Amino acid sequence: MRTRIIVFPGSNCDHDAMHAVKHVLGEMDTEFVWHKEDSIGQDVDLVILPGGFSYGDYLRTGAIARFSPVMQDVVRHANDGGRVLGICNGFQVLCESGLLPGVLIRNESLKFVCKEVSLRVERVDTEFTSSLTKGSVIRIPIAHGEGNYIADDEVIAELEANNQVVFRYCDASGNTTPQSNPNGARNNIAGIINRTGNVLGLMPHPERACESILGSADGLKVFQSLRSAIHSGAKLEFA
Repeated sequence: MRTRIIVFPGSNCDHDAMHAVKHVLGEMDTEFVWHKEDSIGQDVDLVILPGGFSYGDYLRTGAIARFSPVMQDVVRHANDGGRVLGICNGFQVLCESGLLPGVLIRNESLKFVCKEVSLRVERVDTEFTSSLTKGSVIRIPIAHGEGNYIADDEVIAELEANNQVVFRYCDASGNTTPQSNPNGARNNIAGIINRTGNVLGLMPHPERACESILGSADGLKVFQSLRSAIHSGAKLEFA
């Protein structure tokens, strides 16, 4: 599984992603790619845009990172059907790059939120979630100040109609309540996928929930799903 992790100035979860993929999952062909590079390399299976504060979150989150030299090749990779996983700040960069719709703004509370949350799994027929169970509740940490996902009514309606919402914030029983929504995101949206099923963005950090000693290993299933899809060579038909 040839994985490349993009490193921007201000990335701080790049080593977490490296540990999850290379040391926990055991995929040794995993390398960092500096933002100034103009290529992610050849025959890459997965690109990860990690969490952090790219370019200090100046202007707005992800807006400057979108213009990093390497992002042109990341967009090319995605448009060619390559897999891209954007986590937290990576999700913000994906939205700014136009690879995913909508935008992430300040949390409704206007405070940084760092805690473990419950997520309801909405889709399992994707290469990112095939090891999970539809409707199950998983525990994943969040750490963000701008995780409030918004989009206009038309975009939200399209996301729901096309079943592009992959994860929603919920309570321990799977109920999507206002109280279980840590940032005010519309429709309790925690993660979405593109129409073709090869680009996923989510605010919670699966790479920080890959070992039971950390309190939850639920996030490992995202990476196990990707490994199964990549090693099998079969692409799931996303509908």
